[in-house]
Amino acid sequence: MNRACLLLPALALTAGAAAAAGLERVRVRGDGAGFVRTPSGAPFTPWGFNYDHDRHGRLIEDYWESEWPAIEGDFREMRELGANVVRVHLQTAKFVRSPDETDPAALAQLARLLRLAETNGLHLDLTGLGCYHKKDVPAWYDAMDEAGRWGVHERFWAAVAGTCATSTAVFCYNLMNEPILPGGKPETQWLGAPLGDKHFVQRIALDLSGRTREQVAKAWIARLAAAIRRHDTNGLITVGVIPWAHVFPGAKPVFYSPEAHGPLDFASVHFYPKKGGVAQALAALAVYDVGKPLVIEEMFPLECGIGELDDFITRSRGIADGWIGFYWGMTPEEYADGTSGIAGAIMKSWLDYFRRKGPEILSQAP
Repeated sequence: MNRACLLLPALALTAGAAAAAGLERVRVRGDGAGFVRTPSGAPFTPWGFNYDHDRHGRLIEDYWESEWPAIEGDFREMRELGANVVRVHLQTAKFVRSPDETDPAALAQLARLLRLAETNGLHLDLTGLGCYHKKDVPAWYDAMDEAGRWGVHERFWAAVAGTCATSTAVFCYNLMNEPILPGGKPETQWLGAPLGDKHFVQRIALDLSGRTREQVAKAWIARLAAAIRRHDTNGLITVGVIPWAHVFPGAKPVFYSPEAHGPLDFASVHFYPKKGGVAQALAALAVYDVGKPLVIEEMFPLECGIGELDDFITRSRGIADGWIGFYWGMTPEEYADGTSGIAGAIMKSWLDYFRRKGPEILSQAP
């Protein structure tokens, strides 16, 4: 839901080591219980950051042409904080010019980002189809029906996978951030309610038209996964979801239902435990244990303290295989001057914790 001494862990690759040894691909372990690097077979535990905006709230495409050195610095800082995965959020309108045309310049910048990740020994969680800034959503795209939008989704992912297929930096293709479906009656808006100035949630259908929610999710996942697999047979595929079982106890997964999740390589869920609610969060997390690796793709001490978030992470290890928090272009030392107020103090506390916790997480890889 997106709310949220510099020393690499001993088990993490430094940029120099990555350049010398070559950054290995990540795949699902043979028994389905976690991830490994290939060809070495060394265990891989995702531990990283959502790099969803910078310190000014800008999306990466807003400045990745004019301020590339800032992105280089941010990747270096994330590596030095101990991350091995960076989740970037790609906007539909920046990569698709029209219903039938993708943007070569955006794809070239994506290739540049891949090279930067490789240089720093970082893997990318490439989350697509973002419409975070409503003002940037083209009128032609907003006016499309379901079939038209799915066609754009397919072209987006075919272009992205075609660009990324040969890069070992790809951890996964995340089809969409927090897709949702209508209920019993049709909807009129593709975007969900905003959080601040950003729309993190969007619908993949406005009307079930006699289908079950699981049937719609299955068809959408299958179509986009096929578009990716035509170009990249190695990159993992997932979809990051709101864990409705955390909001409504007893709720069942839709995108990770037995009917729908077949083409997905692992489950991705977004958890923000509440104060006094760690046990409830863990119970909800178990609902998404569907026989595939599970990554907590978003987490942050938004509604609880660092201590309870640590308790949640530690106790989730029996289910989860990776954890991804947030980094917004500033180090703990930069937050220490106090000019960012309470929000900055929370962020400093989180980044200090991330740096301390990393060696423990990575040393306990199965």
